[in-house]
Formats: sequence, structure tokens, C-alpha cells
Amino acid sequence: MAELDLAAERLALVFSQAGMQRTAARVWCTVLFAEQESITAGEVAEALGVSAGGVSGAINSLLGSGLIEPVAVPGSRRTHYRFPTGAWGRLMSQRNQLFGPMVSAAEEGIDTVGEESAAGKRLVDMRDFYAYMAQELPALIERWDAMRSNEAEGALPSVGQRGTAGTAGRRRRK
Repeated sequence: MAELDLAAERLALVFSQAGMQRTAARVWCTVLFAEQESITAGEVAEALGVSAGGVSGAINSLLGSGLIEPVAVPGSRRTHYRFPTGAWGRLMSQRNQLFGPMVSAAEEGIDTVGEESAAGKRLVDMRDFYAYMAQELPALIERWDAMRSNEAEGALPSVGQRGTAGTAGRRRRK
């Protein structure tokens, strides 16, 4: 397996460990790592060595969540897919939808075991964490989008070029 394929599979594994369905994660990373601007479902299936049906289901899931988008390519009768601008913020926004149910579940647990019990103290911490994240994440994503917009306009170098994001600027090139 080529180094690029291994990197894509490693990233897909990270996404699947974070809760994304395995085939969807592999398809998403194939689109992300594609050298061309867009890729067909058939090309994805061939690259992954999986059935067209498995790829189709994953593509529908990714389309529904906005993590890939269809694009028409002149001269091609097939639908092509690409990694959309803003996908990272969209992914985190979807995670934000999980925060409300986590807060509710923690509150139900607190009501059941009591706030002063050992479990109750852990559940209070859980509730407070997810409530905080639900409050703060939208503003963080908004700042990210604004920063990326400024970068696109040439007003700022990218985060990785500024070196302010730890390892973000260290990219391996062949």
C-alpha cells in the first residue's frame, strides 16, 4: 500500500474511532486525499477495494451531513464528489448537536443519584463541561470561518504558516 493510502487509512481510522461509520470514514478520507479536485464513486470503490453499494451508502451519508458535495464535471456523465470548503467547521457543528442530549442525560443522572454522591459529582462535571462546550463552540467556529475568510483574501498567512497551532504547520511532503 502506498504511503498516501496508508495516511488516508490512518486518518479514516481516527474518524471511525471518533464515531464515524468505518466505510464513510474511508470514503471521506479518499475524497480528502484525492489528487484531483473531484472523484467519482467508482474511483472511490476501486481505490478502496470495496463494493459500489458500500460506497453508495457512505456517499449518501456524507452528502446528507454536508461532508462531501456533488459537482458536475464537463464531459463526464458520472457524478463527481469533492471535499467542500468549510467541512471542518461543519463536522464540529454536528458534534455540537450531541452536547444538548449529553447535558440532559447528565441532569437525569444527577436527579437519580443526587448531586453530592460520588457519581453525582462526576455527572455534574460532565453536565457543566458539555454545557460549556455547547455555549463556546459556535463562537469558536465563527472565529475560524472569519480567519479562513481573511486568509483567502490574502489578509493573513494560514495558521500553519504562522506556526501558532503546534504541529499544524508541519506537513510531510514527498
